[in-house]
Amino acid sequence: MTESKISLKKRKVRSFMLAFEKKDKTEDEIENELATTGMEYIQMKLPVAKITPEVEEMLTEKVEHNILRAKIREAKVEDLESVRALYNRSWMTSNTPYSSITLNSLKTIYEYPETIILIARVYGSDAAFVILDCEGPKNEYGIIAGLGVIPRFQRKGLGTVIGMAAWNYFKKKGVKELRCEVYKDNIVSYNFIKSIGFEEFGRKVYKSEDFDIDS
Repeated sequence: MTESKISLKKRKVRSFMLAFEKKDKTEDEIENELATTGMEYIQMKLPVAKITPEVEEMLTEKVEHNILRAKIREAKVEDLESVRALYNRSWMTSNTPYSSITLNSLKTIYEYPETIILIARVYGSDAAFVILDCEGPKNEYGIIAGLGVIPRFQRKGLGTVIGMAAWNYFKKKGVKELRCEVYKDNIVSYNFIKSIGFEEFGRKVYKSEDFDIDS
């Protein structure tokens, strides 16, 4: 993939996840932050070598004992409407503005060859998703581009379940390091990611031009 296509993909995925950072901010506040100081993201990494058999066993046990008994599948094109619905519900609250995503924009993300979407199904309904990507000269970095859980199943271990499914996917791919970015004010997500072994390795500020916002 050319550098221009990689940049376009990153902007598209980043704009897809931008709504998740709007829980405590209005549209005007987000736009002002993008235009002035920019939005600061914490870059997190977890070298695969640090995922010891003991850690993997502990996480596997958590998943196996999770009462939700989620079934994980890789999204197909016919699942994109469901993913869009999950996205729109994952962080929606009655008084919080957010940007819904178009089906065409989601299809663009889905069609990138290095990108896959996993869906967790609970009690017969789709309840969570995670977007996975691979980057680097040899696709050695496994990127968790975004993860969302609908309100009904938040704080019930479903994030760990689908996160473990992501790890199993990356393990088969032979990646050397897992990476993700977390908005600096998203304390809940930061603490969750840190709790499973990720460590901060940098910070990056994004401005409006770094996002590919749906028109």
